[in-house]
Amino acid sequence: MDYISSRVAGIHQGEIRALFDKAQGLSNVISFGIGEPDMDSPAEIVEAGSQALAQGMTHYTANAGIMELREAIAAKARQSRIPVDAKNCIVTPGGMGALALSILCTVNEGDDVMVQDPTWLNYLGQIKLVGGKPVFVPTYEDDGFKLTVEQLETYVTPKTRLLILNTPNNPTGSVLEYKDLMEIANFVKRHDLLVIFDEVYDSFLHRGKHESIATIDGMAERTIIVNSFSKSFAMTGWRVGYAIAPEAIIAKMTVLQENMFSCVNASAQYAALYALQHPFLQRPMLEEYAKRLEFMKSELSTIPKLSFFNPSGSFYIFLNIKRTGLTSSEFAYNLLNKKHTVVIPGSAFGVCGEGYVRIAYTLPITKLQEGLNRIREYVEELL
Repeated sequence: MDYISSRVAGIHQGEIRALFDKAQGLSNVISFGIGEPDMDSPAEIVEAGSQALAQGMTHYTANAGIMELREAIAAKARQSRIPVDAKNCIVTPGGMGALALSILCTVNEGDDVMVQDPTWLNYLGQIKLVGGKPVFVPTYEDDGFKLTVEQLETYVTPKTRLLILNTPNNPTGSVLEYKDLMEIANFVKRHDLLVIFDEVYDSFLHRGKHESIATIDGMAERTIIVNSFSKSFAMTGWRVGYAIAPEAIIAKMTVLQENMFSCVNASAQYAALYALQHPFLQRPMLEEYAKRLEFMKSELSTIPKLSFFNPSGSFYIFLNIKRTGLTSSEFAYNLLNKKHTVVIPGSAFGVCGEGYVRIAYTLPITKLQEGLNRIREYVEELL
């Protein structure tokens, strides 16, 4: 008997995992693949978590999270002009937990869910898990890899229930500005849709400022904000994220969390609270990433046959490899086999990612230099 449910039978790890598995069997690998800060969590945050344990914070918390953290999340949102309080917030096991609860609470079997192409593929597994249908809306480098209302109108259907927005974007590094969000908000209201607004890279902005669609008139009541401490405070292993949404949605997400995870572990919540109360702890990491980005752009601009989309946010560069004549998978696998260097093929993120590879500059500059030297050698051997 096959004991695997039909719900999960069609969900696979995909090309990225296959690439990482292949890299594990090689020596002296430099990986531009991991979307995770290479720095450790700031020592002060670790100490806050340790103190919470020492003080007996070893028990269940409220399903929605400790009130102090929910209030701090709401206060941060209000600083961005989002009209919420603690009852609009839930603390979740990472941003992925927030995303899963959001989709489970809002998507019915047969609903269409619009996602940008190229996109972070974990959205797709969660949509399929509830019986939803991902609808890919193409974006292109010439348009800054931004969703346009013209494209959205082309792909919306009577079954469309939800639009997922991710800004700053993984994998492209594009950022939706306020004028972009205004146009999208009008589209959303016109078609009576809900928005999941994934802003886990909101701390990684290279110019301008982060804008939320929830600040636009009529959008707070139809937006679920998903965020995390993983990227912004280098806390990936702590597994603390959150969602901000209308009270009725948060209430149902809380019931779901009770039945699925109970709650996020207590000490991690207190560490996250300390992080929110001390945002300056981000500064050294963000300054280092700014230096790395400038270094990467300077070096990449000298490699023949390659160009790149100039990112406005995140810690990724979407490298255009079309002039090499290789597909993104060919480029990535040959680079791994010949130079023991990992990049992620753009095709792993969707049809519109073909002709690109994603580079995460989550390495010290000495390692970035060595990895770029290998890419340069690889490309020059193609000439």
